[in-house]
Amino acid sequence: MNSTTRSAYQRLIETVTALPATPTAVAHPCDESSLRGAIEAARMGIIEPILVGPRERIMAAAETAKLDISDYEIVDSEHSHDSAAKAVALIRSGRAMMLMKGSLSTDELLAAVVKRDGGLRTERRLSHCFIMDVPNHPNVLIITDAAINILPTLAEKVDIVQNAIDLAHALGIETPRVAILSAMEKVNPNLPSTVEAAALCKMADRGQITGALLDGPLALDNAISPEAARIKKITGPVAGNADILLVPDLEAGNVLAKSLSFLIGADSAGIVLGARVPITLTSRADSVQSRLASCAVATLVAQRRLEAAAKSAPE
Repeated sequence: MNSTTRSAYQRLIETVTALPATPTAVAHPCDESSLRGAIEAARMGIIEPILVGPRERIMAAAETAKLDISDYEIVDSEHSHDSAAKAVALIRSGRAMMLMKGSLSTDELLAAVVKRDGGLRTERRLSHCFIMDVPNHPNVLIITDAAINILPTLAEKVDIVQNAIDLAHALGIETPRVAILSAMEKVNPNLPSTVEAAALCKMADRGQITGALLDGPLALDNAISPEAARIKKITGPVAGNADILLVPDLEAGNVLAKSLSFLIGADSAGIVLGARVPITLTSRADSVQSRLASCAVATLVAQRRLEAAAKSAPE
C-alpha cells in the first residue's frame, strides 16, 4: 500500500471500529481464510458474525486456523446451498444487516440473493464494485462491474453506476467523479460503449443519474492521469481525476482489476450493491486483509442506509 492510501484506509478502519459492530450473516465460512476474515473483523469490532454452515466443517476450519470461535453463534446447515439460503433468511428476519461470502462460490450465494421468493431483491440491479488501493495513485479507485454483469445494457449501466455513486458517498466522497471507459474519447457509432457513455452523461444532465459528475467516453489513461488528459487536451473535472471507473463489460473490468492486483500489487475490497443489504464478495483466494477491507466498506454502506432510513421515518 502506498503511504497516501494507507492513511486513507487507516482512517476508514478507525471510523468503522468506532461504530457499533454490524450483525453479519457469514455464509459457509468453511476454510481458514474466510473464517479468519470473519473472526478478525469481529475482534476489531467491525462485525458481529453469525456463522452459517455445516457445524463440523466450521469447527474443523477453526481448529486448523487455531481460532477460538466459542463466542460466536453457529447456524448449522447441510451444504453450501443450504448455507446461502439460511444466511439470506437471517437477513430477511432482521437478525443480520450484512451478508458475507465465505468459501462457497459466488453463483451459489447470489442464487439465494436473487430468488424472487425469499431473496433480497430490490428495484435496483445487483452490481459489484472493486475498491482498489493502487500503488502510487493518490486516491482509491472504484471499478464496476467486473464480477456480476457480463454484457450490461444501457439501462443496466444506469443502476451499476448509481450503485457505485452511492458507495462513494458512503466512503465520504461527496461528489464522486465517474469516468465511463471505452477505447477512445470520441463518440463512434461503430463502438457501442462510446455511444452508451454519451447517453449516460446526458442522463446525468437530466437527473436520471444523481450525486456525481460523469464524463465519457474516456480511455483509461485520460481517466486516471492528469498528464495524459492535458496532452490530449481533454478538460473537465473528471478527466485525469476519476474516483469511479465504469467499464464497458465484465471482461474489461475483470482484466483491469486483476491487472492492477497481480502486476502492480494493488489491494482490493469487494462489495455487491443493489440488494436489501450490502454483500461482501471476495474471491476464495483473497487474503484476510482483503476480507477485512470489504467488511469495513460494507459496514459504512449499512450504516449510511440506517441513517437514511432514520431520516425518512415519520416522527
